[in-house]
Amino acid sequence: MANNELDNVTLRDLFDLDFLQEFQDTFAEIAGIAAITVDLEGNPVTRPTNFTDFCMNYNRGCTKGNERCMKCDREGGAQAAQTGRPAVYECHAGLMDFGVPIMLQGRQIGSILGGQAITSDIDEEKFRRYAEELGLNPDDYLTAAKKANRISKEKLQKTADAFYLFAKKLSDMGYERYRFQKLRGMSEDVNESVSQAMRAMEALDTSASNVDKNQRELSEEIRNVEEITGKIHGFTELIKNIAKQTRLLGLNASIEAARAGAAGAGFGVVAEEIGKLATSSSETVENIQQFMSAINESVEKTVIKSKNTSAIVEDQTKAIIDTTKSLGGVADVAHYLYDMTHNR
Repeated sequence: MANNELDNVTLRDLFDLDFLQEFQDTFAEIAGIAAITVDLEGNPVTRPTNFTDFCMNYNRGCTKGNERCMKCDREGGAQAAQTGRPAVYECHAGLMDFGVPIMLQGRQIGSILGGQAITSDIDEEKFRRYAEELGLNPDDYLTAAKKANRISKEKLQKTADAFYLFAKKLSDMGYERYRFQKLRGMSEDVNESVSQAMRAMEALDTSASNVDKNQRELSEEIRNVEEITGKIHGFTELIKNIAKQTRLLGLNASIEAARAGAAGAGFGVVAEEIGKLATSSSETVENIQQFMSAINESVEKTVIKSKNTSAIVEDQTKAIIDTTKSLGGVADVAHYLYDMTHNR
C-alpha cells in the first residue's frame, strides 16, 4: 500500500473498537491501572478504564483541569512517538502516567495512555498548589489523590511495555484486516468490471454477427441489382433494334409517299411521325444506357466497398473472439479473487 494511502488510515480503520475496549479493560484491571486509547489529537476512541475519582471528578471534571489533561495526553503520546517506544512521565496533576504509541508502518496513528498511579510518597504541598490553580478545595483534592493506585515505577514501565507489545500485534493484525477489506473491495470492483466487459463483448459479438448478416444480405441484393440491370440492358438493346427497324420503315414509307404524289400525302405525314418516334426512341435508349452505365459503375464501387467492409467485420469479429477469450481468463482470476475474499 502506498504511503499516501497510509496517511489517511485511522485507528477506526484498523481496530475493532469493541475488541480494543475489551482488551483495554481486561489488561488495565489485571495491572491495576487506568487506561484509555486516543487518536493523534488526543480524542478518546475508547471509554476510560479504571479512571480514578481524582482524575475524573477533580481534574477532568473542571474546564481548566480537562484542558490540561487533554494537553498532557497529546504530549505523552508525542513523547512516546519520538522513540517509537513507551514513555513513562508525570502528568500535570502529579500522578505517573505512560504513553504507548500505536504505530502503523513507522507512522503513529494513536496512543494508549495509562497510569494514574502513585509511585512514591505524595508531596502534599505540590498537590495543594495544583488544587488552587484549578480553583478546587485543596483538602478534598489531596484526599482524592491519596486514593489513587499505588504501583512501583518499574512495574508501571513493564506494564507500559506489555501494552506496547500487544498494541503492536493488534496494529499489525488490524493492518492486515484493513488490507484484506481493501482487497475485498477491489475484488468486487474488478469482478463487476470484468462482468461488464464480458457483457459488452458479448453485445459487440452479437452486433458484429448482425452486421455480417446484413452485409451478406446487402451483397445478395447487389447481385440482384446486377442481374436486373443486365436484363434492362438486354431490353434496351431490343428497343434500340426496334427503333432502327422503325426508322427504316419510316424512311421506306416516305419514299412510297413521295412516289404516290398527292394521293400519298397523308401517308407521308404518318411516315414522318414514325421517323420522329424512331429517333426519339433511339435517343431515349441512349439515355437509358448512360444511366445504366452509371448504375453499373456505382454497383461495382458498392461491391468493392462491401467486400472491404466484410473483411473489416471479419477482422473485428476475430478480434472480439480473441478479446473475449482473454477476458475469460481475467474473469476466472477475478472470480477466484472474489471467492477467496468472500468465502473465508
